Amino acid sequence: MTVTDTPCDPDTDTNADTGPNPTTLTTHHRRAFALLGSVQITLIFTLAAIAVPLPEIGRVFGLERADLILLSAAYGLTFAGLLLFGGRLSDRYGGRRALTAGLILFAAASAAAPFAPGIGTLLAARFAQGAGAALTAPAAMTVLRAVFPAPTVYGKAMATWGGLSVLGATAGNLLSGVIAELLSWRWSFAVPLAVAVAALVLAPRLLPDTPPSRGRALDLPGALLATAGITLASYGLVVTDALPWFSAGVLVPLLIGAALLIAFWYAERRAGDPLLPPRFLLDRRRALALAAIAFSACATAMTFVTLSLHLQQDRDWSPLRTSAAFVPFAIALLTSGRAAGPLIARFGPRVVTAAGLATAGAGLALLALTGLDPHAAYASALLPGLVLLPAGAAASFAGAAVLTTHGVPHERTGLAGGVLNTAMELGPTVVFAIVLTFGSDAVSLAATGAALALVAALNLRVQRSRPSRPSSLPQGATQ
Repeated sequence: MTVTDTPCDPDTDTNADTGPNPTTLTTHHRRAFALLGSVQITLIFTLAAIAVPLPEIGRVFGLERADLILLSAAYGLTFAGLLLFGGRLSDRYGGRRALTAGLILFAAASAAAPFAPGIGTLLAARFAQGAGAALTAPAAMTVLRAVFPAPTVYGKAMATWGGLSVLGATAGNLLSGVIAELLSWRWSFAVPLAVAVAALVLAPRLLPDTPPSRGRALDLPGALLATAGITLASYGLVVTDALPWFSAGVLVPLLIGAALLIAFWYAERRAGDPLLPPRFLLDRRRALALAAIAFSACATAMTFVTLSLHLQQDRDWSPLRTSAAFVPFAIALLTSGRAAGPLIARFGPRVVTAAGLATAGAGLALLALTGLDPHAAYASALLPGLVLLPAGAAASFAGAAVLTTHGVPHERTGLAGGVLNTAMELGPTVVFAIVLTFGSDAVSLAATGAALALVAALNLRVQRSRPSRPSSLPQGATQ
């Protein structure tokens, strides 16, 4: 991330009234961002780490389709369900302390997973990984705010941060096939373990110690309602891939989860210090930014799942060749992610978000029209969509991340991180499961593309009705 080339002393108090400009960066700042960014990429990488080799795991353990679905969703269920509480813990006890605790749990689960003798142990390890990630992700954003206290620089950092998650998902899908082909699916857990251990070693040297907010309550009732509601509702939607919508296995967790989330909403309205203040989500700009994140995450996850199955089942491609097919996806993602920061500084986060959503929607439309034809050439049928989709998704993630965190006070940075990551996790589960009910894969891709275009239009409409520019956004950014 490049903000300015002016050096400054990393030990300087950037909050002081005198001294060096807090908008300048040093090598220390860049290393801190690289460490936090690597952690964020790894958390999402782990979500997709067993996506491609899932059929092999099923053969090794003799699993049915329902077992594979649960195994695939286990990490995401606890990750999404515990994120809001993880954000509160980060704000309550301090970002670096929460980051350390989350990384320890994440590393321990990653170390246990490859030695799992059966499905029970592997499931427990994936659930524990998700719990560690739910504490680590919002804590990383809390520490990021401490690394870049100046609002302008923090806005630029968030523009880069927004693209890291889709980069992690892409890396997980690419490398999981390579690792499964050349080594074993068990080696997929070596990456999260190595990054977690390295982060634990480097954090005391590179990351500032963030002060806790001791006066804040934990809101345990709200945490229990949110965690149980999100987890049960997400599980009910996930298993629709194996069970009918009106079966007990779907309706019971779905209805109970929905009831718990409604109870959570009413409880938060009456709580003195709520886990998630209702007004945080009622802000139209933030709500649309979160919708952009959820639908963009859904689009990328759907593309990986749909095309991975299509290439291996309809075209009889190997896992390694399937992973290679997504290399242009990764290149387009990196290129767009690098360009997003300067584009946001020039045109504003909402314009970039809307343009990214429209571009990603066009990519999905192309894939829906030509990408699933088993006789069509890769270069003409798949490649255009595999370039447009990630280019747009990276831009929309970057702009939406800036909009989601704009105006959030320091003591609620963990909350913002929890909400942002929750939207990112619910997109590939809740939105994906709903879209799949529309019919064939082509129809689902087209429907998601249309949803992206709609959210893009709504973002532009809100921008025209709110023309003022907040000072805490990058220079040139508009609401």
